[in-house]
Amino acid sequence: MKKLVFFAVWAICLCAALPVQACRPVPAAGYIIKVGDEAPDFEMVLTDGTKVRLSDLRGKVVMLQFTASWCGVCRKEMPFIEKDIWQKHKGNASFALFGIDRDEPLERVEAFAVQTGITYPLGLDPGADIFAKYAERNAGITRNVLVGKDGKIVMMTRLYNEEEFASLCKKIDELLK
Repeated sequence: MKKLVFFAVWAICLCAALPVQACRPVPAAGYIIKVGDEAPDFEMVLTDGTKVRLSDLRGKVVMLQFTASWCGVCRKEMPFIEKDIWQKHKGNASFALFGIDRDEPLERVEAFAVQTGITYPLGLDPGADIFAKYAERNAGITRNVLVGKDGKIVMMTRLYNEEEFASLCKKIDELLK
């Protein structure tokens, strides 16, 4: 009982010393959004200079893949995204896929695309400001957010897991029927 009281007092004191934001519960995997939420809007510049605003894609199924060249799990997952999702659906006018590279310069992102062999569009996220609309700024990647045609979040993944990835592929297929 003494240990339980000590822990409770310790947790209260620790939380009192932190900013209010640090004490609020963080959803699983560091996400600050959840399934059913309206996907936070943003504008990004793709590696080819094109500007994309998420809200302009309403009516499409949109997959956002948060990534970076230094992320080993991203490098493992990206060829599967290329093969199993992008190559399958890139011709479908009701689908969009964007890799969003976390806080890296254009030259590094372009080289990253070549190294991983991906052809789907990559966008730049200077300062990880887009990422911070979806997850705690210091949370890890790779993570995928699937947005339905109505602009609401349908599914979110974290890291690369074969079963979860298969579920993501299946969900995209269902939404595009």
